[in-house]
Formats: sequence, structure tokens, C-alpha cells
Amino acid sequence: MQIQIFITGGTFDKEYNELNGDLYFRDTHLKEMLQQGRSQLNVNIRSLMMIDSLEMSDADRELILTHCQKSPSDRIVITHGTDTMVKTARYLAEHLSNKTIVLTGAMIPIVFGSSDGLFNMGAATAYVQTLEPGVYIAMNGQYFRHDNVRKNKTKGLFETLGGSDE
Repeated sequence: MQIQIFITGGTFDKEYNELNGDLYFRDTHLKEMLQQGRSQLNVNIRSLMMIDSLEMSDADRELILTHCQKSPSDRIVITHGTDTMVKTARYLAEHLSNKTIVLTGAMIPIVFGSSDGLFNMGAATAYVQTLEPGVYIAMNGQYFRHDNVRKNKTKGLFETLGGSDE
């Protein structure tokens, strides 16, 4: 089984400018993360874009969808910014039903060392191998169906709908 991984950017891949404190994109850290985690998975990695998810447009989501549809793999992981991850997951679910797709990201950039990104990627690659076809989000050691999840900005985590602060 080959897992397709699509990179879209998000906090996951942001770099930190120590001079002015800005976060910016240079390149993905995914290959190094998989090596650090000693992954033995058969993966095909492709960068689609490197943007903050708050800047993601409908055209960007359509591009992600097109690549998912054209991928020969029926197991796909997408790195994505957390702010609009749920919106993208729901969009993909409206148009795809025959593949297992897991979106994941990070609240803290990988370059900070204390990032949740490595853990979330490990969970996403495990879930994509075991879940039934559908669209899911893997964050905080859990997976969520696309239609039963939200980002709780007060707590800084993902939770099922009906959680506190709804």
C-alpha cells in the first residue's frame, strides 16, 4: 500500500525569523519528520502549495480535490493549517467517497522543537491505513469524522461537535 501525502502548508511547515519574529514558508519539513520518526511506510510526497490556511481559497481547495481524485492511491494524508482544516475536510467529503483521506497539522511549527506536528503526522499515517473510506482529521492523538469536529480556539485543540464553548 502506498500512502499519498499532499503538502499544503499551515503552521506545520512555518519557519521562524529570529530577527523580526515573523513566521514564513521556505520548504516542507515532512521528509525529515518521517526520517526522524524512523518511518518505514511507502509514501509519495507532493507539495501542492505552501500557504497559511486562512489564505486558502476555494480554488486552492479545488486543486487539493483534483489531486486527491487523480491520485492512484486510495490512502491520502494532507498536511493543512488548523484554522480552516475542517472547511477543507468537509469540501473534500462532498466530492469524494471512495478514498480514505486524513488531514493533519500542527498548532506549533515543527522548527520550534516542541511541536505537536510529529505526533499528529504519526497518528495520521496510522489512521489512514486503518480507517474506512471517508474524510477525517487527525489531531491531538484522536481522529474525527469530517462532519463531527471543530477547532476549539479557546482550548487550542480539536474536539467533537457538542464540546464546550460551542
